[in-house]
Amino acid sequence: MGIFPSLKLGNERYPALTGIRAVGAAAVFFVHLPFQLGHVIVIDVMALFFVLSGFLIFYLYYDDAAVNAGRLKQYFVNRFARIYPVYFLLVTIAIVLRHDFRPLFLFKNYTLTHAFFNNIYDRAIQPSWSVTVEECFYLLAPLFMYLIKKINFIAALVLGALLLGIALLISTLPISLLHGARFVFSVTFFGHFFEFFCGIFLALVVLKKEKCPQKSQRPAEEQNECYRSAVALPGIKYTLSGVAGIIIAMGVLVISNNMNDPNQATQFFLINNFILPVPVAVLYYGLIGEKTFLARLLSFKWMGLLGRTSYAFYLVHMIMIESVAAPFILPYFKSTPNFYVVIVFILTQLVAFCIYAFYEQPLNKWIRKKYGVSSTK
Repeated sequence: MGIFPSLKLGNERYPALTGIRAVGAAAVFFVHLPFQLGHVIVIDVMALFFVLSGFLIFYLYYDDAAVNAGRLKQYFVNRFARIYPVYFLLVTIAIVLRHDFRPLFLFKNYTLTHAFFNNIYDRAIQPSWSVTVEECFYLLAPLFMYLIKKINFIAALVLGALLLGIALLISTLPISLLHGARFVFSVTFFGHFFEFFCGIFLALVVLKKEKCPQKSQRPAEEQNECYRSAVALPGIKYTLSGVAGIIIAMGVLVISNNMNDPNQATQFFLINNFILPVPVAVLYYGLIGEKTFLARLLSFKWMGLLGRTSYAFYLVHMIMIESVAAPFILPYFKSTPNFYVVIVFILTQLVAFCIYAFYEQPLNKWIRKKYGVSSTK
């Protein structure tokens, strides 16, 4: 009980979006360790994370005076403190477990450049390709903000499309860097740029609607309620439309099984990278403004806790599955595979919580304090 107050659960402005992170991380886990229910359905849920990242970065920093003035220290310190310490810890553990100390392998993994090359064996943590995608967005986000402010949203979107075009040109070269169009659309920021821009557009819409005056003396809970009232929406049409759109898009992918069919790659990437993000953004708009059962469910404090620990959970789950569960737990549950999945899921959540509470959050605060960054963004 003593540690939970320090986590300040439930104080987010839009807590349902924190709950979404927990749902996304759990979905990734069950893709990698699925229940034995007959036919295994494999889906890609990364759009949930990428749209959310686009929204959060622009929502937090688009009106930030320091970022707008080109003083990016606070922005980059916050991003580093949020991403790298946990990644450094877990990638080190993964490297030690693999006993792979090749200099180039170490360089690629510690610099997060491993996901630019078409060699899955160079990834100490397989899902960490998405961290490289996120880091690319963090580096480019201030430029996108500048273009939107100086010109418009379309100008930034065109730049994103241009970067995709350049990446596709590089992918035609006989080198491992960005090797092949399928690779570019699968595991690079360039192929996923539109997902981030759906989140960016949502952030611009929400920021435009929020008209609460900033008052430092106002309690955080009261200030958050003021903002929530400013973006309140009647009914549940956005939530329902978003959920329906996501189900339809994913349903098409599952029915056609084109995630695993190289001959249908164009259809898959069109739906997954450029159509699915739209209903995801619509759903988030509903979760932000509409009072629905789904929004209340995702806003529960325990969902907020799982959302806070979702980054550690996402990175550690494959280590737990491959290096802990398979050799030490599976032998005792071979006759009950679904119970095995539940046990591993719970154990991984507990490990992720410990990483978050005793390592990630304290180190995050220490880094910000050391570099004079007081923001909790």
